[in-house]
Amino acid sequence: MPDSTPLSGRPVSASRTEMIEIVLPQDANLLGNILGGRVMHLIDIAGAIAAHRHSHRQVVTASVDHLDFLNPIRLGDLIILQSQVNRAFHTSMEVGVEVYSEDSAGKRKHTTTAFLMFVAVDRAGNSQAVPPVLPRTQEERRRYRDAGERRKARLAMHAKRGK
Repeated sequence: MPDSTPLSGRPVSASRTEMIEIVLPQDANLLGNILGGRVMHLIDIAGAIAAHRHSHRQVVTASVDHLDFLNPIRLGDLIILQSQVNRAFHTSMEVGVEVYSEDSAGKRKHTTTAFLMFVAVDRAGNSQAVPPVLPRTQEERRRYRDAGERRKARLAMHAKRGK
């Protein structure tokens, strides 16, 4: 029988994660820019780490929202990924990931924002309850509200498709 004890909430800061890598030749396309698939792979990892830090459970990616590549990340630049859990639902969490490039002079550019949904699971793959998010700052409260709106839109889209 599952434990119905409510989980203690955790602040957004408990999930905050930053990953930094240098763009190497094997990461780049023929134009000298990082491959989009490599960026998506790193976004998924940064998001999973934030979700794991929040839930203290293994997590699986359930969905990735729309991605736009706003600026290229060049060979030799740093790619910086900042992630945090915006909101937790019963077994799922929305994680926001912002991606930046940084050139050798230290100039930083925003390149991508992504929102991913992760589900906490046990070793058998069964979904598990996650603690609520405790937003503290005005920005965290805005992200929390926005995550709720995105969830409503996702659920409506799934209902429309008959899933």
